[in-house]
Amino acid sequence: MNRTQHCNELRPEHAGQTVTLVGWVHSRRDLGGVLFIDLRDREGRTQTVFDPADLSKEVFETATHLHSESVIQLTGQVRLRPAGTENSKIPTGRVEVLVKELVVLNNAAVLPFPVDDPEVANKVNEELRLQYRYLDLRRPEMIRNLRLRSKVAIATRSYMDGQGFLEVETPTLFKSTPEGAREFLVPNRREAGTFYALPQSPQQFKQILMVSGVERYFQLARCYRDEDLRADRQPEFTQVDIEMSFIDREDIYSLIEGLLKRVWKTALDVDIPTPFRRISFEEALNRWGIDKPDTRFGMELVDFTEDFRASSFKVFSGAIANGGVVKALNAKGLAGATQGQIETMTEYAKSFGAKGLAFIKVENGEWKSPIVKFFSEAEKAALTAKLNIEQGDLILFAADQWLNACEILGKIRLYCADVLKAQGKLVIDPKQFNFLWVIEFPLLGFDREMNRWYSSHHPFTAPVAEDIPLLKTDPKKVRGQHYDIVVNGVELGGGSIRIHQPDVQKTIFEDLLQIPPDETQSRFGYMLEAFKYGAPPHGGIALGFDRLCAILCGTTSIRDVIAFPKTAKGVCLMTESPSPVTARQLRDLHIEVKAAPKKDQPGAPAQA
Repeated sequence: MNRTQHCNELRPEHAGQTVTLVGWVHSRRDLGGVLFIDLRDREGRTQTVFDPADLSKEVFETATHLHSESVIQLTGQVRLRPAGTENSKIPTGRVEVLVKELVVLNNAAVLPFPVDDPEVANKVNEELRLQYRYLDLRRPEMIRNLRLRSKVAIATRSYMDGQGFLEVETPTLFKSTPEGAREFLVPNRREAGTFYALPQSPQQFKQILMVSGVERYFQLARCYRDEDLRADRQPEFTQVDIEMSFIDREDIYSLIEGLLKRVWKTALDVDIPTPFRRISFEEALNRWGIDKPDTRFGMELVDFTEDFRASSFKVFSGAIANGGVVKALNAKGLAGATQGQIETMTEYAKSFGAKGLAFIKVENGEWKSPIVKFFSEAEKAALTAKLNIEQGDLILFAADQWLNACEILGKIRLYCADVLKAQGKLVIDPKQFNFLWVIEFPLLGFDREMNRWYSSHHPFTAPVAEDIPLLKTDPKKVRGQHYDIVVNGVELGGGSIRIHQPDVQKTIFEDLLQIPPDETQSRFGYMLEAFKYGAPPHGGIALGFDRLCAILCGTTSIRDVIAFPKTAKGVCLMTESPSPVTARQLRDLHIEVKAAPKKDQPGAPAQA
């Protein structure tokens, strides 16, 4: 199109030059018969001037009828803006282009929502924005997100290449492995009744690559999970997938800290300090009530089990007698919590099986709560000292089994932080990034309903070497070589050192997870076979790339950093997918659909 500059390029030194620009009509203003059009392309905006004294009547008339987002090409002379009319908010704000020629490349219809005003666009219903995603992506905020995502991907590839890694693509048509999240199945037309599965991760392939001698593998891998969605989940997503041989956990920590240091510097020009803090799973739960703690604010959990062991308050002493604990936290400055807020916190407690929520409001020089009358002076003194109780505080308790008590207060802690932030009583610097490793997770959990053990991470995670003898005698005490990387309360990723000994892997599958030998063979036989032929010690990690980019862009939803995301129901509103298929397609796939789509469903064919 003979474009000479992009719309963010012109500066005062270009004054007097004739230029040709192309782009979209961002906004149009008519001031005293002179037309001002801000022209926008991917890089930015330039103000252009249509003066009827310098243009033919036909060109000026054409310009006056342009709709926002029409695509045009114009040629004109760069000049300095008159004194007092400069726009310091955009880089081109000291110049403008006096238009001489105009070509309309495409007229735009009236828009379903504006894209030129960020305050208005951000208030548009998200479903409407997703339906017209191509318009939503024109907004500078969205282009910024996609640009940053691209820079982070390039920085990641550059860093991994410098560390000697090979980028290897693994298959996206895999076999079904029902453990874990639900899978998307792909029917096989060539053999009736057989299916591929879209991979939840390249886990098994990347371990096979280690057996293959690749030693250092990475991939920006596409993964798929058919699970209920949230702001930080999509049915298809991208992860930075990594595996390496002849390493231990320290090598993984060093590698990922270096990668994130490079990414933060590239994306935000922020130097993050390394090495990152390391805390055990048990410490994380004890202090913050969650295994991905946000350590940018206090409000830590405090244990009062010994202080209330002989308490006359039977709710506490009874829980302790049953092997439980008593924990509390101080939500400082939240004594004025409304009844609705207290009810919300109570519902959080009940969602974990608790009967209710015990609390104390410290107001007007007294402790207000029906439970205080049961406390001894020693118990009150312990609370005051350990929680630093002051006027205006809200004390919240959990008396339950250890994990439940921790998780109840962990959930309430985050809710209290949100309330305090909304009230302006808790201010967190958005540029503060608290990284940490959570380590020493239990290798196994126990499902009481199924009466069997399950993998806390996945069945390929290696136990801590000194705990291997406990696998058959006391599984609950076995620690896994699993690690999560966390920043500001968000789990960026997780991984582990893997099992590379066939006998240990077989014990995990059959003895502990109770997978029958024939099922172990059908699902994982090729891996166990591969491990017989010299599998090196290896381990890896996967980072959620979408989640990582969302943090860098300062948004809580990964939909804001994905070009074409799906809704919470897994629907692409722009393309109306998923959609029904024809009877012939189903016949070729040897599939019969018993519940036909509703006739009013978008894209629904005639009933087959």
